[in-house]
Amino acid sequence: MHSIVNHPRRVMAALALLLVPAGALAAMATAGQSVEPVRCEIRATPESGMVALEALVHADKNASGTYSFRVESVGGAGGTNIEQSGAFNATSGRPATLGAVTLGAKGAVYDATLDVTVGGKSISCTQRVGGAN
Repeated sequence: MHSIVNHPRRVMAALALLLVPAGALAAMATAGQSVEPVRCEIRATPESGMVALEALVHADKNASGTYSFRVESVGGAGGTNIEQSGAFNATSGRPATLGAVTLGAKGAVYDATLDVTVGGKSISCTQRVGGAN
């Protein structure tokens, strides 16, 4: 009986064929999304055992609209459920901070979602942050 496990190169090739598309999908889900003339971004910055999350919008030209920034804990101790929302004006060439939050990072995992609406068109950015002890 022939087994693929006896051929490690075949196993690695098979895993690569499965993991490359999965990695591409994960990257698309967390990357900044855009709708002309704006792009959204969630920026995570570690700070002394904490993590700062910023909801940003980048504008190619001056734009205004509304946003909703949500952060929920999905792991670790305690529970976090934060929502910030409102109207914004963005200036061309300068990222506008729409919302910000600083949270405990030790063993915690957070899902952050930013929804932006400009001119009746909506975009969404998501990011999972944390998990390090």
